Amino acid sequence: MTDHAHDLASVHDATERLLDAVGTLDNAAVTQSSRLPGWTRGHVLAHLARNADALVNVLEGRPMYASAEAREADIERDAPRPLDVQLADVRETGARFQEVGAAPADWSRTVALRNGVTDRAARVPFRRLIEVELHHVDLGIGYELEDLSAEFTEREIRFLVARFKGHRDVPTTRLTTDDGRTWTTGGGAPDGPVEVEVEGPAADLLGWLAGRRDGSGLTVKNGTLPALPPL
Repeated sequence: MTDHAHDLASVHDATERLLDAVGTLDNAAVTQSSRLPGWTRGHVLAHLARNADALVNVLEGRPMYASAEAREADIERDAPRPLDVQLADVRETGARFQEVGAAPADWSRTVALRNGVTDRAARVPFRRLIEVELHHVDLGIGYELEDLSAEFTEREIRFLVARFKGHRDVPTTRLTTDDGRTWTTGGGAPDGPVEVEVEGPAADLLGWLAGRRDGSGLTVKNGTLPALPPL
């Protein structure tokens, strides 16, 4: 069962790690490219701040974003800001998310996210944790997938496995970590092999599932590494 209070505490800790790391940069570094195509580090930081606002909207029963266009425009507007402004925004919006998350609420209720996606309110803090942890890696400032906690890595693999389960473009795929944990995903590709086997370190499996690595660190049997649809 999801423990939203535990996840809120994890979000707080992850946010502090990110703020401490980004605080060692300078204004020039914020304008440099991140690991996300077409985005500077400023884009990543702006997105993190606006995502916190968006998830507050979700928890308070409002649309996550006014529109897809507004979401993109807000990120572009905020990306060029100097480091101190970026840090203050991420810190203040993160604190607001914590405040709303700590308020008494029915955590079993269903909430609306983007593009018609719904989820239980209790899973929203973990969704925020995904944003903070993976985008910290995306900044390219020394925090890697291998630095993520074992708990987070396993939960995020399970989250992405569920997302691709039954997807029409993904053949049945069995994932196995070096220490023997297994998951099965895909299964919707009608002409795919019976089962592709993908094995490797948990960080590499997560990186491939999350679109952060190309899968070169994985071993594939009974076929080729499936091309996953964008998240």
